Amino acid sequence: MVRKSSYFLGLIVLVVLVSSGFSSFKIERVPGFHVNENEEINYSVQNVDELDDVDEKVSSVEIPYVGKTFIGFRQALAFKESRGILNMVNPYGYMGKYQFGRSTLRAVGVYDFQEFLQNAAWQDKAFKALIAINKWELRKEIKKYNGRVINGIKITESGLVAAAHLGGAGSVKKYLRSNGRNGFKDGFGTSLKSYMKKFGGYDVSHINADRNAKVKL
Repeated sequence: MVRKSSYFLGLIVLVVLVSSGFSSFKIERVPGFHVNENEEINYSVQNVDELDDVDEKVSSVEIPYVGKTFIGFRQALAFKESRGILNMVNPYGYMGKYQFGRSTLRAVGVYDFQEFLQNAAWQDKAFKALIAINKWELRKEIKKYNGRVINGIKITESGLVAAAHLGGAGSVKKYLRSNGRNGFKDGFGTSLKSYMKKFGGYDVSHINADRNAKVKL
């Protein structure tokens, strides 16, 4: 009888201990890594077409100021001219992110101005064509003045090309031959000197001088 009572007493103690152990067990949750009861777990995975769309959008985003490369030169000048706005037309009629005049566009083979304002590829091609023409117009000046200092500004090929974009190759020639005394400013008061300084030292060497450069549409 005593043994049976001891047996049942021990069994009761064991059940109590086990029950208390389970009741003290707590579920710990790490923020951000759990769901509530009755919630469905939904996974959102992009399909191949969506990934292609993302890649296309990312590749179309132009990053400004990529060092002293040509891309850096192109982006910096576009930002200065128009904040990089593709369809910008200023009060003087200059258009696009590089701010071309109509006569300049015709000179590089662009006649559809409405399409030009919507077409980034045309604008980039026109920009390269104008660089080629200005490098040909300034070929002697680039060779003669490259590395010299005028008005405290070191003369570089990219600086001269940028200044020609602002005021034309003829104005740049006058500025150099007058040792900086004969300056030029556009309608907003921007000077050749400021462009020579701001856009100096970029690599535009891969664009060859070409008197008859045209946009290939």
